[in-house]
Amino acid sequence: MLHKHYYILLIISFIALGSCKQKKEDILELPSNTSEALNLKYAEGFTITDNQNFKVVEIKNPWPKADKTYKYVLISKENIAKTSFLKDEYDGIIITPVTKIVVTSTTHIPALELLDKTETLVGFPGTDYVSSKQTRQRIDNGQVKELGKNEGLNTEVLLNLNPDLVIGFGVDGTSKSLNTVKKANIPVIYNGDWVEKSPLAKAEWIKLFGAIFNKQQQADSIFNTIESNYNKAKQLAKTVTKKPTVISGALYKDVWYLPSGTSTEAQLLKDANLDYLYANTNASGSLSLSFEAVFEKAKQANLWISPSYYNSLQSLENANAHYTNFEAFKTKSVFSFTNTVGPTGGVLYYETGFARPDLVLKDLIKIGHPELLNDYETYFFKPLK
Repeated sequence: MLHKHYYILLIISFIALGSCKQKKEDILELPSNTSEALNLKYAEGFTITDNQNFKVVEIKNPWPKADKTYKYVLISKENIAKTSFLKDEYDGIIITPVTKIVVTSTTHIPALELLDKTETLVGFPGTDYVSSKQTRQRIDNGQVKELGKNEGLNTEVLLNLNPDLVIGFGVDGTSKSLNTVKKANIPVIYNGDWVEKSPLAKAEWIKLFGAIFNKQQQADSIFNTIESNYNKAKQLAKTVTKKPTVISGALYKDVWYLPSGTSTEAQLLKDANLDYLYANTNASGSLSLSFEAVFEKAKQANLWISPSYYNSLQSLENANAHYTNFEAFKTKSVFSFTNTVGPTGGVLYYETGFARPDLVLKDLIKIGHPELLNDYETYFFKPLK
């Protein structure tokens, strides 16, 4: 009798064990010590932590002096059904891979194209500013809806599109349109690539898109190629000893705005082995100077790069006849990206410049040291005519 009772207990124990095992399979336990941070070489504005069954994205600097870190969960459809998160702990739960997306800046377009995810874009504010051939074709075919202006998105159209995710762009986080989107339970990630302090840091934001689309390896490979191209060009520029002097910017009303020595623009000029005359300045934003101050310092500069929005030497002269007194104007050594545009007038630099700093750097090397890149044709910058 005791022997029989023992086997009954044993059978009950196995049944109970099987029941417990099944329960554990149904309810996903959040791992505690298995998280691994994505290796970022340059970018400081975001982090991605891999927790095996889900990832956590933190956006630290979506705009200057941001006082909040935004946290998002990236998780598959299969795992979300078995997992619960504290709602107040995260700013959004995003099902990956994202299949329908809205982005709000042309600087976001290249990441979609480089990762072969152009087909996921369903809406964009200001479609005329998009220059890319792939995305323009989708716009022209009616596959990407016009969403008005970034400052005031057409939320009615956007909500009807019901995207999985909106990549936002903001200067202070007070966008009423994006707040409306969030209230409709559509996640909004603020992209802060423009706040980064170096050209390669801005380009590294492609890794965020890689995580969104479950294409981390492809994003890593793309960035590694861009980084390698950039560093090779930088090393090539170091082989010359003569450094042409450079001036930048132009007057807006009575103020001459030009890049600070701590800006990414100044970093690019330095890496191209050019002597930017304001390289030693230190300011959080652009420098604001008088015409007289700039003329005194830069009238003999060899090159004038990015003279604001002017697209010809004649337009510069028409704006202010004193521009003609600069040596760079006299020698027609004025270069700008404003004339490299797409079919509807979108400036290509504003779309692709962040994503491809290697091409920007090569352009600057070609301008300042043309003998180093004999067979290279500038991608963005062209001489003003």
